[in-house]
Amino acid sequence: MQLDTPERGFSTKISGPLDMRMNPGRGISAAQLVKNILPVPLAAILRGNADEPHAETIATALAGNDFTLTTDLTDAIRGSLRFLSAEEADKSVRRVFQALRIEVNGEFGALDSLLRALPFCLKPGGRAAVLTFHSGEDRRVKKAFQASYREGIYSEIARDVTRPTPAECRANPRASSAKLRWAVR
Repeated sequence: MQLDTPERGFSTKISGPLDMRMNPGRGISAAQLVKNILPVPLAAILRGNADEPHAETIATALAGNDFTLTTDLTDAIRGSLRFLSAEEADKSVRRVFQALRIEVNGEFGALDSLLRALPFCLKPGGRAAVLTFHSGEDRRVKKAFQASYREGIYSEIARDVTRPTPAECRANPRASSAKLRWAVR
């Protein structure tokens, strides 16, 4: 529910402090990250965490700046992408917020740790299912499941990803990017 709370700094639409930490008592905020980073490493974060096609342009505009509000960051991203349509710029805004959230929370590191330990938490015949919401997460899950299958750790893995139906997406628009993968020990 923290994603819907403006005070937590995850919203691209509602002004709030630029924080984005799942646990506000740990680590650095997104504002601190952006203020204390150079363009090249910020571009790498935007590409690596969100596949942002305009990473260099955005990173050059953002790095080293002191943004305190989510709307300040949103405006700066849009300003750096004036050459794009409003719809395309909005996609980049969402990807930048995603990339920063992933970075400040160490989400990929946590997912990688889970994927390494997961097979050994299951009894033979035990099943695991992982629901992802963007391509970076899904790639990690897919590759980890495939590697463990090749090594004989998993006896079976999903050959295809399971996606929500159109009816599920209408009922819950956030489900539109969801992908489910499973494995059997």
